[in-house]
Amino acid sequence: MSRRISWFSCGAASAVATKLSTPDVIAYCETGAEDKDNNRFMLDCRQWFDQEIITLQSEKYIDTWSVWEDRKYIAGIAGAPCTSELKVNPRLAFQEADDIHIFGYTADSGDVRRAKAMRENWPELNIETPLIDRGLTKAACLAMVMSAGIAVPIVYEKGFPNANCIPCCKATSPDYWALVRKEYPSEFNRMAELSRKFGARLARVKGERVFIDEVPADQPTTEPLAPECDFLCSLVESDLLSA
Repeated sequence: MSRRISWFSCGAASAVATKLSTPDVIAYCETGAEDKDNNRFMLDCRQWFDQEIITLQSEKYIDTWSVWEDRKYIAGIAGAPCTSELKVNPRLAFQEADDIHIFGYTADSGDVRRAKAMRENWPELNIETPLIDRGLTKAACLAMVMSAGIAVPIVYEKGFPNANCIPCCKATSPDYWALVRKEYPSEFNRMAELSRKFGARLARVKGERVFIDEVPADQPTTEPLAPECDFLCSLVESDLLSA
């Protein structure tokens, strides 16, 4: 019998996708680079799910920094090695051929594109996207988590769009890097030094790739996404309460 695996990422969207899907297995890939409050969120979600969360981890690398330093590559045309080493490879080692994979892609346009790319890149996988199927956006997922009495990860309140690694080397927005500089100065400085060392121009300012320490000092930062439960969100919440 096929296992239904929900890939939980300590974000609001993957939390709602997991809650909606009643999976057989909930799996989380440890990156060693997230805000410590994500651990609190995971514990809260475990109670919400009433189910254990299995943590998968690379046998070679302890965090994103160890990947970048070992590979001497951060991000670029070839993608980001931290994603492959800390998320993809542990998933491949854990999954079985007939598994059903549940991902928390939302109905926001960027996530719809990513879900499409996921299916194209991994055609052999049986993938479910419950949030897209129900028209749920990231703002709706934030609202649903809060409605369940769970405080969202603190990085959302600080203005970050996702509850993932700090910093995320795939981000190119100067607003994002300005926010990292403001909220996580030690991580920003470490990345600024490492990206200079490997020649990685991670930010894009006025269409030009620049080193993150070249992002203007007065650069605006990203703002927190406001939770918003629309009609579709309300319908899903009603279904969850009656389940």
